[in-house]
Amino acid sequence: MEDFTAAAVTADDIADAREAFEADVTAKIAKNAVTSAGLRRAARVPEAVAANTLGFDIEVRQGKRTDQKRSGRCWMFASLNTMRYRTIKKYNLKNFELSQAYPLFYDKLEKANWFLCNIIDTVAEPLDGRLVSYLLTDPVGDGGQWDMFRALVKKYGVVPKEAMPETACSENTREMDTYLTRYLRGCAKRLRETAAAGAGAEDLDAMREEMVGEVWHLLCVCLGQPPVRFEVRLRDKDDKPVEALTGTFTPQEFFQAAVGMELDDYVSLISAPTADKPYGHTYTVDRLGNVVEAHGVRYLNLPPERLKEIAVAQLRDDLPVWFGCDVAQSFLREEGIMDTAALDVDALFGFPVEGALTKAERLDYGESLMTHAMVLEGVRLDAAGRPVSWKVENSWGDDHGRDGYDTMSDPWFDEYVYQVVVDKKYLTDAERAAYETEEPRVLAPWDPMGSLARCR
Repeated sequence: MEDFTAAAVTADDIADAREAFEADVTAKIAKNAVTSAGLRRAARVPEAVAANTLGFDIEVRQGKRTDQKRSGRCWMFASLNTMRYRTIKKYNLKNFELSQAYPLFYDKLEKANWFLCNIIDTVAEPLDGRLVSYLLTDPVGDGGQWDMFRALVKKYGVVPKEAMPETACSENTREMDTYLTRYLRGCAKRLRETAAAGAGAEDLDAMREEMVGEVWHLLCVCLGQPPVRFEVRLRDKDDKPVEALTGTFTPQEFFQAAVGMELDDYVSLISAPTADKPYGHTYTVDRLGNVVEAHGVRYLNLPPERLKEIAVAQLRDDLPVWFGCDVAQSFLREEGIMDTAALDVDALFGFPVEGALTKAERLDYGESLMTHAMVLEGVRLDAAGRPVSWKVENSWGDDHGRDGYDTMSDPWFDEYVYQVVVDKKYLTDAERAAYETEEPRVLAPWDPMGSLARCR
């Protein structure tokens, strides 16, 4: 094309736009509605909302709703909710909750170490280059993915909530994250300057060890020290002692006794229809992870239809399903409804806004990525056995949505669900072979499939 010269918005442009708007009666009605009620309330389609009826053909029965408060720990809550379900079911408990502060502590510690290792590895990279700038952006934020949580549990186990309860800094992580991030950026400066002065790998690693110790100190001040051993005395629905969960445990012993989940059997499936990620292949994300020795994340990319088939199969076996999505899209938060038909924003404006991009284009152009993790705990099927809507366990307390849970339409699943975690036994032989044996294709650190679930 010919060279483009930037053009200003002229008075004629504004006059034309003003005249067109004033001549549009529906635009005036939309203006009155939106300025009075807000955009989403004005775009709400009551018939579509009414279609999100309750009642599910397959449903797992969970304990009381959990609440992540003002923290980005949705991925931890979702993971722990899939685990506690096993405990509640196995031991006939009325309710049970695993500590969310415990994995938060070790995630921050491991992320700090992951960050420091990456800084040492990139000391020769320019400070203002894209890679180092990316590493410095959010070195120890609250977000995460299933593979990262699995790594934490394999290394540190789990504890009941009473063994490490919430603190002001776990319920509202902003202050802790702010100061920890500032400290780590200072560490990055010291490490890079020390390397530039000629220090070797051993000296830099010694600095890293000291810095990790100071991170431990900071986290203990904010969250308390994580328990090494603890007492447990649980009772079932009939108020009878649960012998298997009575006594003194380490966190690893308690995981085996209370949850007993084969962590390595559970794999991450993504659904990203972009040209650079052909279906049926495995992917990883460069420099994404927390526990260094766990070696990051691994995904198998499949069409959304397969993610749904496998999720239904796991629900049929009375097991919930961890999933990640872009929760803010087409979401009536107060009513707990995720449905592409429940909001007609394009009719409100009179031209495509939500309809401006396809799912693949939203990923390519930075409009959408995974922001939140929750749990599928039910599905309603049509006469042919296909999903119509899904019951979703959220972690925003029992006063959110529909007594603490949301409903999700199947078309919304197609558009905005990006990841599910399932037992690999539900995969075909070809899918399992691809996940287990194929060398994963490495995605850039800033690829949308490297996003972390962190919605508050």
